[in-house]
Parts: sequence; C-alpha cells; structure tokens
Amino acid sequence: MSNIIERDISSSVESKNMSDDLKVEMNSEGSIEVSAMKSGLATVIVGLSLLIPACIGLLITGAPTTLGPFPGMTVIPALFLSSRVVGVAVPSVLFFIWNPGLFRGESKIPKRSHWLLAVATILSVIWFVMGWKYGLQYQGAGYVYKVCVANVAWVAFLGGVFARYRKGETSFKLNLALHWLLFAWLAWYAFPYLGELP
Repeated sequence: MSNIIERDISSSVESKNMSDDLKVEMNSEGSIEVSAMKSGLATVIVGLSLLIPACIGLLITGAPTTLGPFPGMTVIPALFLSSRVVGVAVPSVLFFIWNPGLFRGESKIPKRSHWLLAVATILSVIWFVMGWKYGLQYQGAGYVYKVCVANVAWVAFLGGVFARYRKGETSFKLNLALHWLLFAWLAWYAFPYLGELP
C-alpha cells in the first residue's frame, strides 16, 4: 500500500510545475529536487540580448545620434576603461547582478526594481536639466529634443507597466520581460550624451 502511495505522490510531484520554468521532481532516493535549468538558460539568453541595444546606443556611430545617443550606462565605463567593448557588456552584467532570482525562475518583481526605475527617472530629469544647454550647443536642438522625447516615452511606458504589476500577480516570463525592458532603456537611451566629446 505504501508503495502505491509513494508512486502516486512521486508521479504528481514529477508533473507539478511551480512556475513557468521551475519543475519539482522526486529523485531515486525519494527526495524532492527543484530544477531551474530552463529559467536559468532563458535569463542568460535574455541578459546577453541586452548587448544589442547597448551596441546600438554606443557603437553604431562615432558621435551621439538620435539612434545611438551614447547612454551613460555604457559610455561612462567605456571612457574610464578606454574600451567601448567593455562598455557595451556592462548592461548585461548589471542585469544578471540586479535580479539573480530570475535564474531560479522567480515570478515576483523585486521592490528594488520599482525603486531603480523611480530613481533613474528622477536622475534622468536632473541629467537633462543640467546638460540641456551643452546638448543644444554641441549636439544641436534636433538631437536634444528627440532624445528627450524618447526618454519621456520610455519612462512613461516603463512606469505604466511597472505600476500595473506593482501588487498584482506576475509570472517568471513577465518578470524577465520587465527587467529586460528596464535595462534596455538604461543601455540604449537613458542619460544620453549631452555636451562636448572628449
């Protein structure tokens, strides 16, 4: 009788999914193991895909443009380390460090991510206020207005989506997508270069 119960428990535990990519399995010794291989792989792929907006933001031209505005997250490390390649890798590295729960398939959006968006938004406003005059002088009015509008659109979109899921139910896939969007903004458009190039 106990063998039948153990097999029933084992088969129900083996097929039980805790989240989109976490799977609970009973091993041969009778203990429960949690597998996060799929969520970990998805997190690595999505995190590495941040190289695309980072490259667009920093590498496609030799000067800031509306498509490649030399965002602060990539240009500051590139200037200090004298390597644009290292600069474009920073967003991916910070993405992995910021929310390690994604590797485990966690579905809850950390509160610190809401704070990151809020602080980055406030600092972005200060960035534009302080650099507006220099941006007009060195990059021109067209550039400054376009990157400002693009940043307002990014912040409005991200703020709306983060507010929508602030207290609601989320999934691993949504958590991953929201963090990708947040870091894509930081890697591509946030804190655009305003002023004279070194």
